[in-house]
Amino acid sequence: MIEPLFLSPSFQPKIWGGRKLETVFNYQIPAGKIGEAWAISAHPHGPSKIQNGPLAGEELNEAFKLHPEYFGNPKEKVFPLLTKILDADASLSVQVHPDDEYAEVHEHELGKTECWYVIQADPDSYLIYGHHAKNRQELAEMINKGEWDQLLRKYPVKTGDFIYVPSGTIHALNKGIMVLETQQSSDTTYRLYDYDRVDEKTGEKRELHLQQSIDVTTVPNVDPKLNVKEQQRGASTFTTYIEAPISPFFSVWQWRIKDRQKLTHQRAPYTLASVIEGKGSLSVDGKDYPIQKGVHFIIPAQVSTWELAGDLQIIASEPNNK
Repeated sequence: MIEPLFLSPSFQPKIWGGRKLETVFNYQIPAGKIGEAWAISAHPHGPSKIQNGPLAGEELNEAFKLHPEYFGNPKEKVFPLLTKILDADASLSVQVHPDDEYAEVHEHELGKTECWYVIQADPDSYLIYGHHAKNRQELAEMINKGEWDQLLRKYPVKTGDFIYVPSGTIHALNKGIMVLETQQSSDTTYRLYDYDRVDEKTGEKRELHLQQSIDVTTVPNVDPKLNVKEQQRGASTFTTYIEAPISPFFSVWQWRIKDRQKLTHQRAPYTLASVIEGKGSLSVDGKDYPIQKGVHFIIPAQVSTWELAGDLQIIASEPNNK
């Protein structure tokens, strides 16, 4: 019998991280400042591990290569998506990510388009999102002069918001924000500004990537127009945050389950899911699996339908390859 693939996160220490992954999600995290849980990850910098079934003990990147039938025998060489939870106990660096073309040439991996569901945000929280430069020359001048107040846009956010961050968008999570991030499976980040912080281990400022940032930033800034759709099914609510053609790489949904609901794959042969609140059960081929806040799983291609029941808030995603 084919089972869902439950995954254990890989935890990433960060200069801006905190301890909320422990206090909010009850994860057993390493000591120190832990900024990210790579929850559904096949990236070599932090692969998650399958916990159950015949693939138990395998890292997701290994499973993707050795058992392609679980993923619909995909054409991609690497697992295309990465799901994270980020805890910004301090502000992240102001940064930008390249698209696929630039990343392939310069970094030999995928580009990085991403999106955030805001799990928690302190009162009066804001992001850095976008910029005010009219052309690339002005962008370069403002970056090289460090004119951050004039260049950067502040974007207020609150718990429950959804933000799409295409490659080429200058952005930063700020202190007091926790998000679930869905992104392309890439670890390439170009830093424009890091508040002159010093790395505790090296005693030096972290590396900046000014020329790469100037090269890849979209100029002028263009805010994507989302078409969020909400559907009521019984007592449950299904929200589509983003899908093709707005996002060429992934579709993302929120499932607010209040009763029993049957689901199927939508855009790809397999589905990624993260429980961010509540508890209930996942039923596959008549077998029930208890799930609760902090659980992450993949519904593989061999499973055509499944059921969710209970009181659950889930962020789900699929690569747009169907």
